[in-house]
Amino acid sequence: MTAHDQEASRTDQRVVNRLVPVWLQEMERHDADAARRAHSCWDDGTLPEDIARDLAIWVTARVTDTGFNEEEGPDVTGPARITPADKESVHRWLAERGHRV
Repeated sequence: MTAHDQEASRTDQRVVNRLVPVWLQEMERHDADAARRAHSCWDDGTLPEDIARDLAIWVTARVTDTGFNEEEGPDVTGPARITPADKESVHRWLAERGHRV
């Protein structure tokens, strides 16, 4: 692994660490049981494929920095700003752990 790859990996980890709590909080509002399971897996350092897939889908759906203006849409509001680069970081982080994204 090159120094560039290591830095990218650290950046991806920071993005994941920033966004996973937001994801878990949102999940809790919609499905408390699923949120408890995901939170438990996250705390244990395990991430089953179905939970990893949910995270990948969530981050894709929540990209808020799209380059669209208010008239063009879409309006994806939420508690965190999520850029396309953030989405790529989460997807890369998941793929590095063997998840299909």
